[in-house]
Amino acid sequence: MEIGGMDVIRAAALLGAGISMGFGAIGPGVGEGMAAAKACEAIGRNPREAGLLTRTMLVGQAVSESTGIYSLVVALLLIFVV
Repeated sequence: MEIGGMDVIRAAALLGAGISMGFGAIGPGVGEGMAAAKACEAIGRNPREAGLLTRTMLVGQAVSESTGIYSLVVALLLIFVV
């Protein structure tokens, strides 16, 4: 069985998809964890503002998650298009 050029391209695309998702999930995971930690600290200091802090935290986490979604799109393109 011989390995052709298309096999190498497919293997590189699958490897790239895995790396894309691996590195693409690190940033949002750390960012969202830090945002949640700081929100918990702020709620502990001022419990009356819990609703506003929670809402603001969730908006920030949604923005942070967009980079993870971009890496998912890149990974899916590498898997199904290349």
